[in-house]
Amino acid sequence: MNQDQSKRAAAEAALAYVRPGELLGVGTGSTVNHFIALLAERKLDIRGAVSSSEASSVKLRAAGIPVVDLNVAEKPLSVYVDGADEANARLELIKGGGGALTREKIVATASERFVCIVDESKLVEVLGRFPLPVEVIPMAAALVSRALVRLGGAPKLREGFVTDNGNLILDVSGLAISDAPGLEADIGLMAGVVTVGLFARRPADVLIIGGSSGVRELRVP
Repeated sequence: MNQDQSKRAAAEAALAYVRPGELLGVGTGSTVNHFIALLAERKLDIRGAVSSSEASSVKLRAAGIPVVDLNVAEKPLSVYVDGADEANARLELIKGGGGALTREKIVATASERFVCIVDESKLVEVLGRFPLPVEVIPMAAALVSRALVRLGGAPKLREGFVTDNGNLILDVSGLAISDAPGLEADIGLMAGVVTVGLFARRPADVLIIGGSSGVRELRVP
């Protein structure tokens, strides 16, 4: 399988976690786009979807799937399906390459089960090869950048990009992340930080990996 086929295979495997008649959370990105297309093709019986981005909301509506505000969901979502920019064997993730990290973290936290779908190129031993996205309030960009440098990172403003929340993204290179939950907490407490793209304090529950030899799943015991 090529990379695109691997993404579609992982997305197809995630359909098994969709509960009929319920709301589900839907993330953002190229692998999730395959998942949305498959939801439309298979015409699964779902009430609707809580979306993590405006881009995914457009695709869901075009597929005939109602987009529901999380605030009107009367109970936790049964499942959230999303991709990742990096994942390790502990199912800790780096997310936010598409800039939707804040809403992605909100929907993941609001879900009973987080199913992450990736192609095999995203699986790493140590997180940090992919620059870590940090969403910041615009007035705090320089302040947060200096704090990230003190942590050993090299932050770079994502030029010409504004999040769906009206904020900026700093992409932080140079971090070898051995303690992902600790770093997530440290960066998250910085004044001016909205969200850091580490998903370690609430990691994935299931990691579905599409690759040259097919699809496999990882779970943390």
